[in-house]
Amino acid sequence: MNILVIEDDQAIREMICLSLQQADYQTFSCQDVKAAKQMIAQYQPDCLVVDWMLPDSTGVELLRWLRRQQKYKHIPALMLTARAQEQDKITGLDSGADDYMTKPLSLREMQSRIKALLRRPASYIESTHELKSGPITINSDSHRVTIHETDVDLSKTEFLLLKFFVSNENKVFSRNQILDHVWGVNAYLDDRTVDVHILRLRKILKQFQLEQMVKTIRGSGYRFSSKIE
Repeated sequence: MNILVIEDDQAIREMICLSLQQADYQTFSCQDVKAAKQMIAQYQPDCLVVDWMLPDSTGVELLRWLRRQQKYKHIPALMLTARAQEQDKITGLDSGADDYMTKPLSLREMQSRIKALLRRPASYIESTHELKSGPITINSDSHRVTIHETDVDLSKTEFLLLKFFVSNENKVFSRNQILDHVWGVNAYLDDRTVDVHILRLRKILKQFQLEQMVKTIRGSGYRFSSKIE
């Protein structure tokens, strides 16, 4: 699970990240709203930890923006603040926070609250959107993948890669195009990253004799097709 921590106090930010890493979460962090929006787009985190007061705006405004975005509005968020008045809590929750903690923090309590948020069904899903290709079904909202009606466990990147292919069946994409669409245009990664993840995806598909759905197009890149030749 990936957690994005948005906190302008470096000491607090590092303390939170270390605590979450010790609980086996992967963390990313930044100190302002502008960077937060970029990192949300790049990493598509599973949960946010958001400070109320940030240098360029507020956590409240960031969450209001988040809940307006179809792609990200389901991401749970824990708001942190020194504000302890009831009206402040109401404002934070009404802005889109799923939970609220006041400083100074109990790190163990924070871990428990985040764990609880990640167990919840997404509160902002309005409809179920499914993609299908042959025996593969992808639920974009629940991040559930089934093959021949069997649940398949994919990492976030494997899920995004498979979703991209199914959404663009029979089209040829270069490695750089796949990098831009799946990892984001600001991801500074070697195009060999694509080969490694496609190798992993094929290994998963091979369990169902479907590895040939991902085809290598010599000199061009990759193409996904439900028609196995």
